[in-house]
Amino acid sequence: MKRVEGKHIVVTGASKGLGRTLAMEFAREGAAALVLTARNADRLYQVKEEIRILAPGTRVLAVPADLRHSKAVERFAATALAELQGRVDVLVNNASVLGPSPMPYLLDYPLEEFRRVLDTNLIAPFLLTRKLLPGMLEHGGSLINVTSDAGVNGYPGWGAYGISKFGLEGLSQTWAAELEGSGIRVNWVDPGDMNTDMHRAADPGGDPSRWADPADVAEVFLWLASDASRGTTGRRFQAQEDWRAQASVDQAALATEEG
Repeated sequence: MKRVEGKHIVVTGASKGLGRTLAMEFAREGAAALVLTARNADRLYQVKEEIRILAPGTRVLAVPADLRHSKAVERFAATALAELQGRVDVLVNNASVLGPSPMPYLLDYPLEEFRRVLDTNLIAPFLLTRKLLPGMLEHGGSLINVTSDAGVNGYPGWGAYGISKFGLEGLSQTWAAELEGSGIRVNWVDPGDMNTDMHRAADPGGDPSRWADPADVAEVFLWLASDASRGTTGRRFQAQEDWRAQASVDQAALATEEG
């Protein structure tokens, strides 16, 4: 049986990079329906077409939206719930923006850019999660937030992006605590350095050949989206580290509780 067979999945930032890769992998692994969003409509529709060819049994809805605007989040959430007939099994909050590149120090950070980054990277996941939670409550579900090592270490020059990821980690921890016992599991994943447009903008002098392909980090997301991760919540995973060891400990503890 495929790992996300029959599941209804929502992915933000799905037009390229990690979001596109996850959408393709979820389709390949049997998702019944995908609702995808991103700012770039042309790229998003291209992903939809690629999935249609790859997995014709997966229903795909592509909804271009700029999630930094609360009204856009509300419209997207309503559209997703309608398309999925009120059932959401997995939500991946992946959409984010870097901010100005090269990235300025906080002393010189433009206020409007600071707000734009926080609106996209922190406020949008908060609002979208709140709007889609009713679709998870009846059957349980998996909320996966995409974070960064810049969310646990205050690097100079990473400005609003790093601060937004600090906030996202705290948001994830709070959702996990408040939803404990509800059947909804909340986890967050640091994918590490990836060869994406965002990382190249963040580190223009870096060597992309040393960075992971997004497909190389998809496995932990597939596991968290699948029923195999049942019982795992409130955890931070590093996709390029030995996350399977941590997962095994959680599953062993669950088996002991149930046994």
